[in-house]
Amino acid sequence: MQQAAQYFKQKVEETVSFLRERCAEKPEIILVLGTGLGGVAEKIENALCLPYETIPHFPGSTVTSHAGNLIFGLLGNKRVAALQGRFHYYEGYSTRELTFPVRVLSLLGARLLLVSNASGGLNPAYAPGTLMIISDHLNFIPDNPLRGPNVDEWGPRFPDCSRIYDPDLIDLTIDCASRHNISNVVAGTYVAIPGPSLETPAETRFLRMCGADAVGMSTVPEVIVAAHAGLQVLGISLVANVNDPDNFQPIRLEEILAQAGRAEGNFVQLVMAVLRNL
Repeated sequence: MQQAAQYFKQKVEETVSFLRERCAEKPEIILVLGTGLGGVAEKIENALCLPYETIPHFPGSTVTSHAGNLIFGLLGNKRVAALQGRFHYYEGYSTRELTFPVRVLSLLGARLLLVSNASGGLNPAYAPGTLMIISDHLNFIPDNPLRGPNVDEWGPRFPDCSRIYDPDLIDLTIDCASRHNISNVVAGTYVAIPGPSLETPAETRFLRMCGADAVGMSTVPEVIVAAHAGLQVLGISLVANVNDPDNFQPIRLEEILAQAGRAEGNFVQLVMAVLRNL
């Protein structure tokens, strides 16, 4: 196990060196752009675009709706590194592997993670198109990216998660939404499940009972690594559909992508407003 951890550390360091040679200025902010939300990348100025397959040791995205590029540049006058597409546990990766990019970019100098996703609504008060600022999470993915030997220079063995989503960033985001007249913005709890199968009515009832407002198959492992690395975290989840377990309707990926496309304008506007006001 120790040998595997050392090999992983070596791969991370090699990737950091590769990117440092190509990116003149270190990024301040990591953007993880989830399903249907890659349009933010089009706003990045002075962009350096690196396809994932050209970056040593980077995982490969197998999800067709994820472009698979790492983009460095300026967004809202902030230096960003945008992951245009992410990796998932259901693709076959361990959580350590799928959080590899966040670990690398934290060591490159980033101090804030802005992570996004498309989710299914569990809270009956939500409507499709709601932008949920993540205030807390439940992790039902049966793996943790910090499992195994700890690399002490990367972070503590037992990172505190009592305020894992930065309260000041949550307040700032709510304020930006109000000032820019972006409606359907709420704060709530996100639950991560392994996937790729979608929830049954019974699972939907259970997740609601656990206190979750929205459900998805990503984000939490990345946030755990960010917390371990000492980054501030802001999470925004686009609620693509809401299902009543007593009148359950089929969940189709095509409809999720269509709803994400309809709400992307509000998402982009909100992200730009937050970056300008940091």
